[in-house]
Amino acid sequence: MAETVIPILPCPSIDELLDFYRALGFEVISYQKSPNPYCGVRLRDIELHFFGMKAHDPTTSYSTCYVLTDDVDGLYASFRAGLKAALGRVPTRGLPRIGALKDMSYGVRQFLLTDPGGNCIRIGRPIADSVEHSAVPKERYARALHQATLLGESKGDHAAAARIVDRALESGAGDDTGPSPLQHVQLLVLRAEMAAQLDGLHAAAPWLDRADAVELSDTDRQSAHDALRRAADLRESEG
Repeated sequence: MAETVIPILPCPSIDELLDFYRALGFEVISYQKSPNPYCGVRLRDIELHFFGMKAHDPTTSYSTCYVLTDDVDGLYASFRAGLKAALGRVPTRGLPRIGALKDMSYGVRQFLLTDPGGNCIRIGRPIADSVEHSAVPKERYARALHQATLLGESKGDHAAAARIVDRALESGAGDDTGPSPLQHVQLLVLRAEMAAQLDGLHAAAPWLDRADAVELSDTDRQSAHDALRRAADLRESEG
């Protein structure tokens, strides 16, 4: 028979966790309260199991797993819609939350979903033949986006990512060697994301205002789709 791997992840309350996964469209396939709290959920071929542990602190959790899919855009759209319907907004920080969908330098298009138990479900689609990190770009602003994205969204070092973006934006201020409009918007939205994670959603607003002021061509606007969608989510969460 073919092998199947099913992650078993911790949470303080299986009932709260199930409410979250139901909102995403998952089916509950197992549930027990005693002798030990335990549950399982499934959506298509994604199956996740959880065990209750009262002492578990979701804010310090390192539990994670990776889901490979050929429909990462579809899952992202579905999860965003489910969370918005359940919560009235798309949660971008705290618990639970959903991260930005974007193409990563290590050959996947992915987003991070963190549930109320603090478990990070990484969901991605391969977009390259290898998952090795691509070479660091030599161009100033492409390099800044590359490094800040890795530090801020993969490693979770929001302060370091913010410093990289700040230096890039300062280096191009007032001259003709600044970032392209597309790069400018991507840098500003990434900086808004880092500001929200570091100082709260209100801190993202000035960076989002600057991003809104950048004039984009139709082609650039299409290329900036992921960043603009994330900007909209940050705006909505702030409100």
